[in-house]
Amino acid sequence: MAIRILSPHEAAKIAAGEVIERPASVVKELIENSLDAGATQVAVEIREGGLALIRVVDDGCGIDPGELRLAFERHATSKVREERDLWRVSTLGFRGEALPSIAAAADVELLTRVRDNDAGARIRLRNGEIVGEGAGACPPGTTFTVRALFAAQPARLKFLKGPGAEAAQVATVVQHYALAYPDVRFTLHVDGRTPLQTPGSGSLIDAIAAVYGTDVADAALPIDDADPEASVGVSGAVIDPRVHRASRNYIGLYVNRRWIRNRALTFAVEEAYQGMLPAGRHPIAVLELRVPPDEVDVNVHPTKAEVRLRGEREVFGVVQRAVRRALSEHAPVAAASPALWGSASVNAPPPMFLKAPPSQPFLRAADVPITSATFEPSVRVATEAAVSPPPSFEERLPILRPVGQVGGTYVVAEGPDGMYLVDQHAAHERVLYERFLARADEARGETQLLLEPLTLDLSASHEALLRAHADPLRALGFDIEPFGDSGSIVRAVPPEISDDPARRIGELLDRLSRDDAPDDRQHRAAASLACHAAVRAGMSMSVEEQRELLRGLETCASPRTCPHGRPTVVHLAAEAIAREFRRR
Repeated sequence: MAIRILSPHEAAKIAAGEVIERPASVVKELIENSLDAGATQVAVEIREGGLALIRVVDDGCGIDPGELRLAFERHATSKVREERDLWRVSTLGFRGEALPSIAAAADVELLTRVRDNDAGARIRLRNGEIVGEGAGACPPGTTFTVRALFAAQPARLKFLKGPGAEAAQVATVVQHYALAYPDVRFTLHVDGRTPLQTPGSGSLIDAIAAVYGTDVADAALPIDDADPEASVGVSGAVIDPRVHRASRNYIGLYVNRRWIRNRALTFAVEEAYQGMLPAGRHPIAVLELRVPPDEVDVNVHPTKAEVRLRGEREVFGVVQRAVRRALSEHAPVAAASPALWGSASVNAPPPMFLKAPPSQPFLRAADVPITSATFEPSVRVATEAAVSPPPSFEERLPILRPVGQVGGTYVVAEGPDGMYLVDQHAAHERVLYERFLARADEARGETQLLLEPLTLDLSASHEALLRAHADPLRALGFDIEPFGDSGSIVRAVPPEISDDPARRIGELLDRLSRDDAPDDRQHRAAASLACHAAVRAGMSMSVEEQRELLRGLETCASPRTCPHGRPTVVHLAAEAIAREFRRR
């Protein structure tokens, strides 16, 4: 087949397909242009999912009439002057491809006015060709109208979804930029309705309330990791783990106010929520990353949806630590739900969080003398974990006094402002889980020698995993040595494993075989060990055992949930109890 050079028209169609995938791509490019133009108000209107009409109106600086034709030339831009500017891009747009790509795929009309000019200017294009231009009346700013998107490209239309799905994609784009720019007032009109309008007050919480609702905004935990000496900073908000969603689409990441998708950083956020969410649920977060422009490569994706970070590992750690700190410092213990009180309740208890009364500050487990534990080896809580000084977080569990058990499953405890029900298995899981992780972090594997070494006969894949993760397993307390070509000998295990070590190791290797990041594998291993070593539901516990369990939970960094996201403690407020007995 002979090689030939494409005509300019054909080349423009192909280039447009790389930049403009669907109506949401058009909206994204136009919003970015508006923000680069200094707009304080951006209104987006679509009809039939954006295929019939897209209109973006802003109050930015506008375009000089003498530059209208030039604006639709490919690679014409006001934001890059020389090659080195590409390595320190501080604007959302820079390649000069958005307007010509949109014009190549639709009927386009641009009406604009520079603030100091008395009149505006207008230009109209169809399939990339200018069909009209002249003066026009309009307020300062720019109005960009797109009609009949992809009408001349029926093949592209076949791959689009229905109007409702395309409108949802457009709404997602507008929502993310409304969160990235809370100081800009965004309005979205869809087929005559106005599903989104932000106040543009500059408050991120106000923007979250407009985008996700007041219930999410009320659960927002602020983040402001503003170290002036650090090259990377994180600000924004994460949402209390009690409010979660079924997909990762609610994790918003913005690098220098540019909305991006990044699997590693998304994983960093989810990793920080490890053990706080139910299985299959995902957090809500709005995180702005401040990174030096020369440390970010924004020119790695046709639609600029992805960026490359030079210090991605460092950024990963900064994000993870900032989110985890916010969750640990601010997340409260949940109050009992009204259903717990039964249908005969006179008054349902109010939604109350665990906060120390002014006259009764919270104590710490380290402030109370600790006696020796009487747990059997399989359910023992380590006294050393209880006596170690807890991290300096603002909110923790108070000192709780055990008063008994219910059904051999729940420990009933008394504490400041009421009663606390503790799920003994979930609580012990949390204690052991954090103990395993601390042991692994400090590389001090506490072990229990087996009376007789155990020989493992593993599959080739499990044997490879065992050898690849020898150091992390040793840190958790295992002493496993290779034996022959495909065997291994177990000489010691963590003290918490008291039965069937071979089965426990097999379950660990099954979890490690999942295709997750290394850090996540360590958490899965610790969670698996904790689950199998924790005291079971239905097991009777002495008062001293209950006390040791509560002391261990009080020292945990995240005492509210087990590693799998189930709650460990439910709070029954004293005021609500009094009301049930009609004392108030």
